[in-house]
Amino acid sequence: MIENITPILRADDLEATKRYYLDVLGFAVNWEVPYMLSVVRDGHPLLICDGHQGQRGTWLWIGVEDADALYAEFVAKGALIRDPPKSFEWGYEFQVEDPNGHVLRFGSEPRPGPHDAQFRG
Repeated sequence: MIENITPILRADDLEATKRYYLDVLGFAVNWEVPYMLSVVRDGHPLLICDGHQGQRGTWLWIGVEDADALYAEFVAKGALIRDPPKSFEWGYEFQVEDPNGHVLRFGSEPRPGPHDAQFRG
């Protein structure tokens, strides 16, 4: 039985990445050692590793209750918005990029209406 799945993202500058996740994306530090940290938001952790374990440009899909509210929060805090909210068959989502080129896709339930949106690749 799987208990959880926690992605590990590579950071080029662990301190700068930590500041972005805390100050801009609203995460909190769960634990930290010299080469790695765990950040958590709403009880869901994400590991960030300094200079190894993975590669730049990983994509994650993160399910949220209200994509519009989170989008507004991130815009107000200066997040690097890659794509604004759009409606797809699987959900209503937007993309944020972190300082290491990782793309976080935040999505909520699908909206009624056409689902012909496209994200840039």
